[in-house]
Amino acid sequence: MRLLRSTDLALRLLMRLAVADGSSPTTREVAADMDVPYTHAAKVVAELQHLGLVDARRGRGGGLTLTERGRTASVGALVRTFEGDGDVVDCEGATPCPLNSGCRLRGALRRAQEAFFASLDPVTVADMVAEPTGALLLGISKGPGAV
Repeated sequence: MRLLRSTDLALRLLMRLAVADGSSPTTREVAADMDVPYTHAAKVVAELQHLGLVDARRGRGGGLTLTERGRTASVGALVRTFEGDGDVVDCEGATPCPLNSGCRLRGALRRAQEAFFASLDPVTVADMVAEPTGALLLGISKGPGAV
């Protein structure tokens, strides 16, 4: 299974904010730190803000901060939200699979996908930044509070 770029960025962004040490990096700073386009980062920030995981303030003294809900968020739930509920394979697309009516693969793939999500459910954003990851995240930062 391969994660969407937006899912990957959301996880990395939350991890970066979890080690911000009181600083509030801007979306532009986080995008530069992660070497992703600003527009892509802005879309992910908007979704994370909508989910209540990130606070975003504009203007002087503004920036991004992780909410308590964001710190304790389940990685599995976050991945489900960004990835959606779709099947791993598209059996009914423009050219439906001829095995669709009796295929056992679709169910097996769905169970594997759910097992993947379930293995991430107990993991929180705070767990993801435990040492040595937290120090590494601070080390890649170019913004305020960089080590």
